[in-house]
Amino acid sequence: MTGFWDLVKRRPKLPADAGVVLDPEERLIAWARTPDDGFVVATNRGLRLPTRPARLGWHEIHKAVWSGRELTVTPAGVVAERDGFTEVADLPVETVLLIEPGDVPEQVRARVTGSVTYTSYHKLGGGGVRVAARKVAGVDGLTWTARYDPGTPVSPAVLEETSALVAGLRSATDPA
Repeated sequence: MTGFWDLVKRRPKLPADAGVVLDPEERLIAWARTPDDGFVVATNRGLRLPTRPARLGWHEIHKAVWSGRELTVTPAGVVAERDGFTEVADLPVETVLLIEPGDVPEQVRARVTGSVTYTSYHKLGGGGVRVAARKVAGVDGLTWTARYDPGTPVSPAVLEETSALVAGLRSATDPA
């Protein structure tokens, strides 16, 4: 049975030597140390990795995998802003070894998955596209993205088809 103190237990504080400064709207959720004295920090707004200077928003993480020792993150980078959606592509994978992972892997999984409200895959133009609607911390409504399979020719006809597809999905998923 869970006791009262288990419910109100405080999360461990980030060590002063972490060198991580959170933005005013950020709350610390979990952290873990890496072998080279770096830190992986999960907040309500995103993930801070020792390999990059800026926080990755949860909506900017295409994929995250926990091996039991290593956290591997595939960030999504903006290719182009389109009418009604953002075209994204995978950035280089980043892998960090966590000495004592604590809640970091679970929090990353829960928050990346939790940011996705809708996803579907569609064949088109000699390839395919994954369309997703995601929640972005601090932004009202959903943010729509399209991620083309590698090798999919992104021609004007494919962009037009994707625009129509996203518009249809937006209207079909609109709660109004």
